[in-house]
Amino acid sequence: MYIQENSGSKKKKVTKAERLKLLQEEEERRLKEEEEARLKYEKEEMERLEIQRIEKEKWNRLEAKDLERRNEELEELYLLERCFPEAEKLKQETRMLSQWKHYIQCDGSPDPSIAQEMNTFISLWKEKTNETFEEVIEKSKVVLNLIEKLKFILLETPPCDLQDKNIIQYQESILQLQELLHLKFNVATEILLRQASTLADLDSGNMEKVIKDENVTLYVWANLKKNPRHRSVRFSETQIGFEIPRILATSDIAVRLLHTHYDHVSALHPVSTPSKEHTSSVTELVKDDVENVEKAISKEVEEESKQQEKQSHLIQEEKLKVEEEQDDIEVKMSSAEEESEVIKCELEMKVLSETVSAAQLLLVENSSEKPDFFENDMVDLFQFTTLGGVYHLDILELPPQCKPVKGWMIVEILKEGLQKYTYPPETTEDFETENAFPPIEVTLEVHENVIFFENPMVVRWDAEGKHWRTDGISNVSYKPNERLVTFSLDTFGPVTLIQDAHINMPYQSWELRPLDVNKVLLTVTTVFTEIQIQIKENLCMLSSVKLKDKKHISILEGTWMTPIPFIIALKEAGLNIFPTRYSHFYVVINNKARMNLSKFNVVPLVEVKAYRQMALLSSTFAFGWSKWNLLCNSTKVVFKVREHLPEECTENPNWALLMFSGDRAQRLKIKEESEAFSEALKEETEFHSTLYHMVRDFASKEAMEKVRSSNCQFVNSVCHMLLSTRLLSYS
Repeated sequence: MYIQENSGSKKKKVTKAERLKLLQEEEERRLKEEEEARLKYEKEEMERLEIQRIEKEKWNRLEAKDLERRNEELEELYLLERCFPEAEKLKQETRMLSQWKHYIQCDGSPDPSIAQEMNTFISLWKEKTNETFEEVIEKSKVVLNLIEKLKFILLETPPCDLQDKNIIQYQESILQLQELLHLKFNVATEILLRQASTLADLDSGNMEKVIKDENVTLYVWANLKKNPRHRSVRFSETQIGFEIPRILATSDIAVRLLHTHYDHVSALHPVSTPSKEHTSSVTELVKDDVENVEKAISKEVEEESKQQEKQSHLIQEEKLKVEEEQDDIEVKMSSAEEESEVIKCELEMKVLSETVSAAQLLLVENSSEKPDFFENDMVDLFQFTTLGGVYHLDILELPPQCKPVKGWMIVEILKEGLQKYTYPPETTEDFETENAFPPIEVTLEVHENVIFFENPMVVRWDAEGKHWRTDGISNVSYKPNERLVTFSLDTFGPVTLIQDAHINMPYQSWELRPLDVNKVLLTVTTVFTEIQIQIKENLCMLSSVKLKDKKHISILEGTWMTPIPFIIALKEAGLNIFPTRYSHFYVVINNKARMNLSKFNVVPLVEVKAYRQMALLSSTFAFGWSKWNLLCNSTKVVFKVREHLPEECTENPNWALLMFSGDRAQRLKIKEESEAFSEALKEETEFHSTLYHMVRDFASKEAMEKVRSSNCQFVNSVCHMLLSTRLLSYS
């Protein structure tokens, strides 16, 4: 049997020539692919370069166009920003009017800005004796009002208008009033304690007295019976009181809790003043401008006098033209006077504008040096703030009591006055154990108008070191529902409650939205709360406070105040959203505020320019927080903006993202929902030197008309609030 092999199953042997041919074809294919790849790359590169060239040409055209109209835009912005010095002029007029009203009232109260009147007031009150506690409380209303006025003078008056001697005078008057007021409370307490036996409670035999007022609350207890078993002191209808040790329960003492709803214990903080460089630059500018104008006016006067002499000579020669020449002189003189008045007005406005800008720049100035070092037990008042006033806790020696003798009340008056009882005593040799002087347990009520977002810290005043301390206090507990704080105190003295001043910083988000003509709503959202502030004309009002999605009722709601008193009131209520020049040391924020720059560097100027121009546009445009502000360059800011009209639906607002560097504004291509940050310019948009001209490109005529007709006081108030909250740096 024969097997026939399939010829197709045999491998055909490849010759050397065929192999070389295949290799050649493969090499040609590879070279062809490489050539195609090279050509494709060159084409793509050419296209990319062409796109870059076109983009660069477009960018250059936009920059050239921006540069070409820059002066015109800045001139228009300058005219709009004249509202700031105009608002400052109105404030000056208001201050003058207030002084005049005080003068014509003749109500007996002194003008706090006049040292002679203040000295007379203080001297006359010092001479007045035997005032009851109720009388002192009534007088304290006048005193506290004077202190408040002095503080507002220091805060509201532009630094350039305050001389150093005036600042020292006002601060000394404040300290004298504070010390005298506390002295009067001590004297009134002594008078009250002399009558303790006549005011004794029938059940306990001891005296208990509570006097309440809007600014002061007095709790006083006199130990008349000296019952060793009576150690728990609770004032009637309250849970406020003390747990005293046996040695005090058997001593001739009185325990006083004087709760002042204000803080006159903490050191008087210095008033912020411009740095020497900034002050000197503004001063030199003012001086130079004044000298130039004086020279110009004197030159005009000389020319006019020469012209008058010449004209008088011509009049003598040509008597027929006397009347015509005199008319010409009068016209020229009047026109010269008008021109000089215009020059003076322009100079005044320019100088005032520079001064206002300098004052605004101070509000965003960051300190380059951290505050002085504080020991572990010392309280840093740059980091913490006192809230709810001061609780003056004192153990007093019971003064001699009034005794009825033949229809007369006789009392021994001690020459040294009211004396404090030393606890624990300086020497304890006569006592068996140290346990005879345990800490005193105290229960206090937190002021109803103060918000604590965390449990309050209790601190005591160190009279020698002149600062608050955390040592000497133990077993602190807080009941937020009852608003009661209980703690043990080694020795009595002034105590207060503190909270982190930056607990609401950094902000989570913010929005500035128009409500009506010259009226806006500023919303600041923090970790703990949402604060809404309305601004109109030169007034601000707390609209609402939300705590964890629950509305909180504050006594400040519905009360309109000027910006500085409003800011102080919010701080005193625990709603602090106002950074200081040291806050960047205590808050984790973006590098716009953290950078160690002087106020003449670009970052502070960018912030000030942004707030000024946002305020100008706030009557019609809404502004909002953008997450990209954290990622852009430190010399730029990014925020959302949109035109806001009454009929507009705000459920899905169409926001535009703007980037501003102080000298250039541009609309970004990215959106808030984009994945990455880019400074690319939005299609069919241009650069502008100001935010005003940037938003004008996509705004309606009605919106821009409302912007131009905005009230100057309203714009100034919005700007002040933006400068005070520093939303672009602390969010």
